[in-house]
Amino acid sequence: MQRRYITVDVFTGRAFGGNQLAVVLDAGGLSTAQMQAIATEINYSETTFVLPPRDKAHDAEVRIFTPVVEIAFAGHPNVGTAFVLTSMAKEPKPRLLFEEKAGLVPVEIVKEQGRVVRTELTAPQPLARHAPLSPAEAASCISLSADDIKTDNHAPHVVTVGNAFLVMELHSREALKRARPDAAAYGKILPRDGARSVWFYTRDVPAAEAPCERQARMFMRGASGLVEDPATGSATVAAAALLADLDPMGDGELKLTVGQGFDMGRPSLLLTRVRKQDGRIVSAHVGGQCVQMMEGTFRLAGEE
Repeated sequence: MQRRYITVDVFTGRAFGGNQLAVVLDAGGLSTAQMQAIATEINYSETTFVLPPRDKAHDAEVRIFTPVVEIAFAGHPNVGTAFVLTSMAKEPKPRLLFEEKAGLVPVEIVKEQGRVVRTELTAPQPLARHAPLSPAEAASCISLSADDIKTDNHAPHVVTVGNAFLVMELHSREALKRARPDAAAYGKILPRDGARSVWFYTRDVPAAEAPCERQARMFMRGASGLVEDPATGSATVAAAALLADLDPMGDGELKLTVGQGFDMGRPSLLLTRVRKQDGRIVSAHVGGQCVQMMEGTFRLAGEE
């Protein structure tokens, strides 16, 4: 059986930027073990598998795999999968609804002059915040010191809106650039409260990196050890929800443009917005542009 796939670069408007994603369009009949093996073979940070929805009112069931594990929810896989499905559709919908392990994930399609310019997901779960870590503990994961961690706004701690991350703020852009994963410290501290990855950011953004209002990096476990991710939508939207939760604003919408991947040659722009009503978060969103890169087919050995 020939199965189709399309690859896209997500959270970028140019080829070879952003975060790579492979979308397997004909995933029916694949076992979980086969999906994991395919994702490991492709070796992108995530690969999605598109299946018929369990409920016909929805558009698809989407399963998401890193090279080492299936995950309940992620950002760039939703943004990229929605872009692929919309680009293929004869009559594109303005909104898609995906069934995922973390729940239902709505993705809005933003078009200009009949062309898809970006897609934007809504986080499937409300913000959850876990117990804080000490600055020294958190900093050790990324080979920095406690002095590099900024705690004026929030302590390092695990947050989630569907996928958990250890989130921390750094004082400077220089510290962000200097960070490196420390395997021993990483293995000692994580996983914790469901978090297996570290996302860290700074407000110290030079004018040359505009329109970014924050710069971020993220380290995760890959097939060959700890690797860097060029754009992490699920962490970015969780952090945006955290910052909105800390903001005293009662009603309205908080928007933030976050850069990621700049220090690894794959610059990404993630557009977030968080809606608040009566001082409480109503919804959290992240979106961006995508560029289609490659397409093809494959047949697994032994399949007829």
